[in-house]
Amino acid sequence: MDAEEFRRAAHSAVDEIIDYFSTLDSKRVTPSVSPGYLRSLLPSAPPEEGEKWEDIQKDVQAKIMPGLTHWQSPNFMAFFPANTTYPSLLGELYSAAFTAPAFNWLCSPACTELETIVLDWLCNAFHLPPSYLSTSSTGGGGVIQGSASEAIVTVMIAARERCVKEHVRAQDKNGLSRSTSEDEKEWRLRSKLVALGSEMSHSSTQKASMIAGVKYRSIPVNAADGYALTGRGLKRALEDIAREGLVPFYLTVTLGTTSTCAVDRFKEIAEVKKDYPNLWIHVDAAYAGAALLLEEYQGLTEGLELFDSFDVNMHKWLLTNFDASCLFLPRREPLTTALSITPSYLQNNYSASGHVTDYRDWQIPLGRRFRALKIWLVLRSYGMNGLKRHVRRHIELGEKFAGWVKHEGKELFEIVSGPSFALTVLRVRLPEEMAGEGMGTMGNGEEGRTEVEINEGVANGDVAAAVNGVDGEEKTAQAQILEKANLVTKEVYEKINAAGEIFLTGTMIKDVYAIRAVSANEQTDEAHLRKAFNILVRTTKGVLSKGASRGDVVDKE
Repeated sequence: MDAEEFRRAAHSAVDEIIDYFSTLDSKRVTPSVSPGYLRSLLPSAPPEEGEKWEDIQKDVQAKIMPGLTHWQSPNFMAFFPANTTYPSLLGELYSAAFTAPAFNWLCSPACTELETIVLDWLCNAFHLPPSYLSTSSTGGGGVIQGSASEAIVTVMIAARERCVKEHVRAQDKNGLSRSTSEDEKEWRLRSKLVALGSEMSHSSTQKASMIAGVKYRSIPVNAADGYALTGRGLKRALEDIAREGLVPFYLTVTLGTTSTCAVDRFKEIAEVKKDYPNLWIHVDAAYAGAALLLEEYQGLTEGLELFDSFDVNMHKWLLTNFDASCLFLPRREPLTTALSITPSYLQNNYSASGHVTDYRDWQIPLGRRFRALKIWLVLRSYGMNGLKRHVRRHIELGEKFAGWVKHEGKELFEIVSGPSFALTVLRVRLPEEMAGEGMGTMGNGEEGRTEVEINEGVANGDVAAAVNGVDGEEKTAQAQILEKANLVTKEVYEKINAAGEIFLTGTMIKDVYAIRAVSANEQTDEAHLRKAFNILVRTTKGVLSKGASRGDVVDKE
């Protein structure tokens, strides 16, 4: 493909992309293909000779498009969003054209310096403590990782190495184990290390512990605390670990958990950390961290100045395409010490001077893409006020959706959690629950309170807790109702997703099966959420009426 052929192909591809975005509303959100569909459509080997772009482009439409889940659809309300926008796409186009691996400053100074500047912009925009800036006296700064999961495993490695070195140094200072070699002391300690997260933490913390070769402990949370990790719960877990002769070294706290968007109690946890100086505390704010752009949410991070790292994804709520996960640290030294290796072929005068940043020392891979470029273009195209309007609009839409569930759908649904950061979590209520009203409904006591107050840990009820709070035949009856309600809720969820008009996610919260609905797509408006609510109502009524007609509540076929 020469320059003129590329020009024509690029124009055609851009037109096709624009048409794709403009028709998303009418497309089925999830594909209707079967596993392995693509292999039968493609040849068993690549072509021997190059093909014309026109023929290749046709296959994108005919063979690739039918197998796509349309994450940019305004009817996509599953998981958390993974948005893209035209400025972000242009950034990717430029980045692909430049293709600079950018593992050190010399490889492409603009790649490194723009990343440092953009991350400082964002640090201030999210109102993080000044120590997280690259210009801070503590040696802080930000770096773009591929994902929040990648950020967690990266800082866990740094936390492990810092903890090991500090413990060995303390042993030597106190005259302990002087006859033991340095390597053996480190090996013995590594076998005792424990990483922690709450039971609502994302699974990436447990996976990171597997990669880091350390133990993992999940800390229980409960509905009375809004499913948030508390200082009390953390302290109890740390004391239990110490009694076992193990060493807690790392904790993930979350601003916006996956299932319910709960916010862990940062201030309480910061107080506990004072007694555990070697405990690295990382904040996973992958999705909900975007709300820190808004003044009314900035109080959620009180205590962050005592933590060790903070991560938020631009590629979820903030209109930048995957991958763009922004990791901030108040002190870079533990990270770069753990990950820095400088073979002869990477040595250069600029790196040796100490006056430049080499981001290869801030991550696990060597090479890296020019991801700061698309963030820069998004920030300049929308401005901070544009991003604030985007986030605030979806929070308001989420509150409207929850209002419909709570009031118009009160005989069919019960809110398990939320609305929190545009996420509402609900379950189906059975007719026998409405008749008895004795099972202890989940949605209680939220009227008159703001979302911020709810996210700070205001308690919701808990059906499972209500079941556990009674004895004998009543407990058995209520447990059976809960089991039936779980099966009905799951059937409603599966029927909705099978139809493909909208896409939702199911989850388990304690013993309760629930449906998550969240939308932060730029194209989404109130009509799309109203459509989703109507589909929920229609599908639920259909499942319940079908169950009632045969004396059951679940379609087991």
